[in-house]
Amino acid sequence: MIRETVDAVVIGSGAGGGCAAKVLACAGIKTLLLERGEWAKGDVLGEDDLASQRSPCLCLGPGPGGARTRKCHYHYNGDFGVVSPWNAACVGSGTVTYGAMAWRFLETDFGLKSHYGELPGSSIEDWPITYNDLEPFYCQAEREIGVSGSNEGNPFAAPRRRPFPMPPFSLDPESKLVWKTGRKMGLHPFYVPFLRNSIPYNGRPACIHQHACVGFQCPIDAKNGSQNTVLPVALASGNCELRIRSMVTELAVDDGGRLTGVRYVDENDKLHEISAKVVVVACGSNATARLLMTSRSKLFPNGAGNNHDVVGRNITSHAYVSARGFVDQELYTSAGPGAGTAFMDFCHDNPGFICGGVLHTDFRWVPSVFAASQWPGVPKWGKAYKDFVRTHFRRMIRVCGPHQQTPRWENRLVLDKSRKDYWGLPLMKVTGAEHPNDAKGRCFLSDRCADIIRACGAKMVVQTGNNPKSRNGWGHGGQHQSGSCRMGTDPKKSVTDKWARVWDFPNLFLADGSVHVNNGGMNPVLTIMALAYRTASHIVENRKEVGL
Repeated sequence: MIRETVDAVVIGSGAGGGCAAKVLACAGIKTLLLERGEWAKGDVLGEDDLASQRSPCLCLGPGPGGARTRKCHYHYNGDFGVVSPWNAACVGSGTVTYGAMAWRFLETDFGLKSHYGELPGSSIEDWPITYNDLEPFYCQAEREIGVSGSNEGNPFAAPRRRPFPMPPFSLDPESKLVWKTGRKMGLHPFYVPFLRNSIPYNGRPACIHQHACVGFQCPIDAKNGSQNTVLPVALASGNCELRIRSMVTELAVDDGGRLTGVRYVDENDKLHEISAKVVVVACGSNATARLLMTSRSKLFPNGAGNNHDVVGRNITSHAYVSARGFVDQELYTSAGPGAGTAFMDFCHDNPGFICGGVLHTDFRWVPSVFAASQWPGVPKWGKAYKDFVRTHFRRMIRVCGPHQQTPRWENRLVLDKSRKDYWGLPLMKVTGAEHPNDAKGRCFLSDRCADIIRACGAKMVVQTGNNPKSRNGWGHGGQHQSGSCRMGTDPKKSVTDKWARVWDFPNLFLADGSVHVNNGGMNPVLTIMALAYRTASHIVENRKEVGL
């Protein structure tokens, strides 16, 4: 075993880990950043449909693949399914290939219980922080990583101290039609915010609107992830060392219950033990919960910070809904990213259920996804099928969005002792069920998507998410995994305090979506970044208290 000592260890180089490492390193704290993957190679990925991180066939994306970075494909087995995270295994993680929508959660999202009251069968709670507590760090994330957008025309947006650092992207024909139609319907269209350069920013060029965008690595670095923004700053400080192909297998806790560091396996399968004064775990909600649960010790036989059996519980993701159909004119252009027009009219205070979600036009579909889709009355193969694909692909119109799933105590990640990974660690399973509130919300939002595109003149409309009896992919994590180690005020009901510090350890912090009390009605990545900035800033400002 190779033994070393550092000030701080950050595990995972994605949205949260990258921001945390940057703050610590720039404050003069010697930081070791451990990443199980490697630097993504864009020339290897190319623009092949099957290389897309969002490919429904293979879910490949940067890794590389193989036993060390294998994806955990899910399956159904009664109420159980193996968790299927889509996030890339590389430096920058999902921020390399993500859609890069940069939403702030709304003020109501931080106080669901106060706003809606008790919801039987749910575990909704207020966050231990408010939107105002996080707002300065939203600003920091938008400025340092780079966000383009505008809230003009959006009365539902939370207040902000600073404008977006970059102007919004222009709209393509599909988004222009949805914008115009939505306004006629009395809705409030506005521009989708993006972690993309709409103009040259921070020394990198403006977006060239390549069609192979979402699900792919940007060939010119105009899509802003941790790998090309905060991590270069952290490394340039001289206080951050990045080690790739390094899989952390355990948080080291001594017999007195003190966190002393981490253990990891390098690319040559050699075991390293790192003594650290502070550890920040940022592996993503699913993998962070697994690491805590598998880090067993004398005083924590069920895993680090898990003596109250809270780790892995209250998991949520997003239940996506959509409506798609065809109009008489061609709307398709080969320019990316595609999504442009958004509506927040249905995020909260809808009839008959709590919460909701943002609706928006969609990203460019790769042709293979369109060809694999089913349409009423259309053959699945043969000349008629091919003719349909040729004539309709460019006339498709789509509106979609995420419904904010309802947290439940029973919805949880558990270790699957019958299936193990390359390192002999158990894989994860999910158990639980969708709350009835979610079925109501899904159906409502799906119908609103259909209303919008029908008003645009769409025919042959197909909806998703509108079957109240379907599981709709509940619990499989996807890109928007959250909630497995929620923050709170009661150690018996939460895993961390309001600073994302694990209750039982003064020097263990989490910096990913696992701490979310609920997941908002929009993509969570900007909130993950803002929380990581806030947590790391707290560590810096309280060095003595955390042991630095």
